[in-house]
Amino acid sequence: MLQQTRVAAVIPYYQRFLRRFPTVQALARARVETVLQYWAGLGYYSRARNMHAAAKQIVARSGGEFPRTFEEAFTLPGIGRYTASAILSIAFGKPLAALDGNVARVLARLGAVHGDLRTPERWRKLERAAGVMVSPSNAGDWNQAMMELGATVCTPRPPHCDACPVADACRARALGIADDLPAKRIKRAVKNVTLVAAVLLDRQGRTILVRPTKGVVASEAAALFSQLWQFPALVSSGKPQFEVMREVRRLYAHEDIGTKLAMWRLAPARHTVTFRKIKLESFLILVSKLPEAGGASAKIVKLKDVNGFAVSSATAKIASAAAADFGKVTRKR
Repeated sequence: MLQQTRVAAVIPYYQRFLRRFPTVQALARARVETVLQYWAGLGYYSRARNMHAAAKQIVARSGGEFPRTFEEAFTLPGIGRYTASAILSIAFGKPLAALDGNVARVLARLGAVHGDLRTPERWRKLERAAGVMVSPSNAGDWNQAMMELGATVCTPRPPHCDACPVADACRARALGIADDLPAKRIKRAVKNVTLVAAVLLDRQGRTILVRPTKGVVASEAAALFSQLWQFPALVSSGKPQFEVMREVRRLYAHEDIGTKLAMWRLAPARHTVTFRKIKLESFLILVSKLPEAGGASAKIVKLKDVNGFAVSSATAKIASAAAADFGKVTRKR
């Protein structure tokens, strides 16, 4: 949960998740839909899918016990070199060095390492350095101390060298370049995207949610909604009202829905996914009958219940905007 996510944001999710899934067996037994529902809002949903798959593998292969060797741990879904080393050293005392961003920054300054640390060659060099330095008899505490040193003292800009317990051994400080290391990573250019969504509502306050089925390649819009339940949507090319009507008619397939529908534009919202800045353009559309739904690809639910399903925060924003305007719209009719 802490990968790419702040501690303060994680804590309530962590506590709620462990209450629902207190053991690896409980997690393995759960439906992936339920796991995603308890993860909804944290983002990077592949983490939840991988953890669920790993739990199933741990229960099936090793009776619910986490593997004790690096090779076995590394084969688990979502477990990379850092995570495997961190778990095995902290939980089981294995003499393995865990290299994350904080530790890499400490090592880069200690050794005055220039250039982008994330290039494969430099990262392998840092892994070797960490492996040489790790305490063989107390690797778990050593790894956590290095992580904490990077998180609280050897911070990105500026480092707090006066409070550092290893300042005298730091080459970057001796050279007067601690503020310049490590080199800043070249960020991927931001891409602006507009998503157009249709919130179809019948007289009972029900709406339709869709998602790609297993084995079907997700559309760009579905990928931006993390392949969770979402309102029908597409990536806009600049004509949102025309595009949303085209999507609605596709949903109804061969059914006659008339030439005009009661449609209101909702207040736009903003959303960010990795390097994409997303503008959410949504339309509330009142219909006498919702499209046919059933199975894994579509379901009909009450608008007020949307946030109780496995939905991304983008879908939650659209649902909130639609709920806020629903009363106003129905009073005008």
